[in-house]
Amino acid sequence: MSLRFRQLQAFHAIVETGTVTGAAEQLGISQPGISNLLSQLERQTRLKLFERSKGRLVPTPEAGVLFQEVDTVVRGLDHVAQAVSDLQNKQAGQLQVASPHALSFGFMPKLIARFAEDRPDMSISFQSQYSTKIQEWVLAGLFEIGVCEMPLIYDAFDSHVIQVETLLAMPENSALARHEVLTPDLLEGEPFIVMGPDHMTHRRTREAFHNAGNAWHTKVHTHLFKNVLSFVQEGMGVALLDPFTLNFDHEGGFVTRPFRPAVLLDLAIITSSARPLSALGRQFLDMLLDEFRLYTVPQRGQQRLSG
Repeated sequence: MSLRFRQLQAFHAIVETGTVTGAAEQLGISQPGISNLLSQLERQTRLKLFERSKGRLVPTPEAGVLFQEVDTVVRGLDHVAQAVSDLQNKQAGQLQVASPHALSFGFMPKLIARFAEDRPDMSISFQSQYSTKIQEWVLAGLFEIGVCEMPLIYDAFDSHVIQVETLLAMPENSALARHEVLTPDLLEGEPFIVMGPDHMTHRRTREAFHNAGNAWHTKVHTHLFKNVLSFVQEGMGVALLDPFTLNFDHEGGFVTRPFRPAVLLDLAIITSSARPLSALGRQFLDMLLDEFRLYTVPQRGQQRLSG
């Protein structure tokens, strides 16, 4: 089977935009051209990749699997094109950073903006994604610096591991706010908004309640800390959340208290051990490490969960 890159690029654009029109605008080609490329791809792969629903193209499960593989390839070529453009325009350099979604709603954009203040000719490539994909991107050289959740699934990184403490967030009118510190005993029976069962905060919270002999009631499961906080703001329950999501939310409607035993979130700043950092990358890494020190938990003096 000989797949053409343009077919994969058209498929990628349709998944991202949800329509042939959006894909055509993104790639700068005609709508019939996009439709033709998609038809060629479906014919060659013998797969049905989309269903129509209310004027949008909804990816089939097969398309979801294919997209995961195509995503890295398409973004990789985009980076090549950007590198060529930078060389042609004699840019001062390109900052290439990827981070989890929790850091992308305020923390990382503000830090990058501060870094860019005295570097007006610097170009910036920033993406947020799930941690496994970020590791793949850094491994492939698509991004120079990545921030991800532990564990690391490859041995090809230089890494700086950071632990941050989660806080218990609750609706602002919650009676629990009268307590200075919340514990499993005080929270028994309270509905919790949680990340998926494989997430470290889920496992560690479950361990805290189990060790204390208290029942843990999970009400809503979701996959982004931002979503977790939204459910708290809607009065659906309480949640343990990272300080980045909490500090950079501007909608309010919640209050926070420490939770004991502390439930920690393990993060890592990663770079490729096979490629040296650019001077620009080294400068940003130093700034990023300094900023993270403001969030890192003390190394002693509090009970923690290690699971």
